Amino acid sequence: MTGLCMTGSCMTKTHSATTQASTDLIALAQQSARLPDIGAPGSLLLAEGKNEEAAEFYEQALESDPKSKSAHAGLYRTYSALGDRHRAAAHLGRAVEWPAVVTLPYRGSGEPVPVLLLLSMNAGNVLVQRYLNDRVFQTYVLLVELYNEETVLPHHRLIVNGVGDADIRAEALAVAEQVLARSPAPVVNPPDRVLATGRCDNAQRLQDIPGVVAPRSAVFSRESLMAATAADRLHENGFEFPLLVRSPGFHMGEHFIRIVRPEELSASVDDLPGNELIVIQYLNGEGADGNMRKYRMLFIGGKLYPVHLAISKQWKIHYFSADMEDHPEHRSEEACFLNDMAGVLGPAVIHTLQRIEERLGLDYGGIDFGLSRRGEVLLYEANATMAVYRPNADPKWDYRRSSVERIYAAAKELFLARANGS
Repeated sequence: MTGLCMTGSCMTKTHSATTQASTDLIALAQQSARLPDIGAPGSLLLAEGKNEEAAEFYEQALESDPKSKSAHAGLYRTYSALGDRHRAAAHLGRAVEWPAVVTLPYRGSGEPVPVLLLLSMNAGNVLVQRYLNDRVFQTYVLLVELYNEETVLPHHRLIVNGVGDADIRAEALAVAEQVLARSPAPVVNPPDRVLATGRCDNAQRLQDIPGVVAPRSAVFSRESLMAATAADRLHENGFEFPLLVRSPGFHMGEHFIRIVRPEELSASVDDLPGNELIVIQYLNGEGADGNMRKYRMLFIGGKLYPVHLAISKQWKIHYFSADMEDHPEHRSEEACFLNDMAGVLGPAVIHTLQRIEERLGLDYGGIDFGLSRRGEVLLYEANATMAVYRPNADPKWDYRRSSVERIYAAAKELFLARANGS
């Protein structure tokens, strides 16, 4: 593949999250040498920040020539600048003539199990493709932004919905529902169940489960959070400082901040992308030893599987940045969790996690959580996008390998069972 380097007005700093959108689409555009040139009048409008006028210009160009790659390229850049990632992706695909369905290689010797994998061209996908072993499964990837009623669906015995982020991929999930309506095949992670797993939705529907502390969460406009009355409005909505603010659609701690004092609010949110931001109650998961702990658990076919335990002094804790590499005592604690999940967490916590799994109703999903000093489950995140990474070759991580392989085996078993009608 050849790389694609894009610059232009849609890549300048705005508060419409265009940087992430463009980055995601650029990654997909690597199979094309470059986008077609766009018309000079539209390019000038984009350079002047007249995005709505540019959209009108290119839409009119498409009316004259529906197959114009230049007009589609212009609309990709225009809708990226406007923050409409779904429409931007659709026009990108048409500009570089991508097919809606991509056939992945099959390397097995026997009859494959054909699977239709639904993915978005943007961020927010579940990293589920790694479970579809190409010696067992013949995978057809359907890019939902390029789907229409004329799209021919390949023969398949199973549909795996890989569109996972409800906060930013609602339109993609709606298209996934349209695909399902055309197929009698069983489905892993029905889109309507995924759509219910947004951060604010989860805070509402999981808070009444005994043993769960779900953070108050709400969406606010950037403008309202930068206003002089922002702290008062937050207080009226039940929020107290410190609190967390994050841009929807980003993961691994990117564009996710803690604000300790009201006077820090305006300047802090000004650095976050997006016109709408999620405000989240801060849950203090600090243990008696001064460390934060974040557990990750997967739900596969109704069963619980431990993924990892991250330990750190920092409130924003992710496995890749936690204090694990140079702390053998932390790795030893994680090994106990992986080898004896029920013994480490206790029956009450296991029961609470099972209740969460039942409420989510996902075939494949997971939860990131902490534990309060009273043994309550502190809900950090629960959805389908939980990733599992195989550890590197360093022997210090050998204790993690068997738990990861159990997860891969469970996912394979789930897919095969569903494809076989059980």
